[in-house]
Amino acid sequence: MTHSVSARFGLGQIVRHRSAGFRGVVVDVDAAFAGRREDTGAISPDQPFYQVLALGTDGGFMAYASEDSLEHDPELSSLTEDAEQRFFTVDAQGRHAPISCAIH
Repeated sequence: MTHSVSARFGLGQIVRHRSAGFRGVVVDVDAAFAGRREDTGAISPDQPFYQVLALGTDGGFMAYASEDSLEHDPELSSLTEDAEQRFFTVDAQGRHAPISCAIH
């Protein structure tokens, strides 16, 4: 029997990391952890993991985060108009993608 996993967040969605506090845009999704199981520690590797392009005070950085550690970020005000134009393209539905990547 095949186990189906459904990701809570989609490409281009803005999320917030629950404990680290950064906000970012989902740019890739893995159905489960893409590394060795022992590398996740107490975090279950059997959940979606996301590549998140985060904007910090010193510029952007990539984060690899479990679904349980992320939440939807309704406060789009954290992305200034300048940051949005510098780093992202935005489609008609408001989904963000890094300028170097197309939204799938």
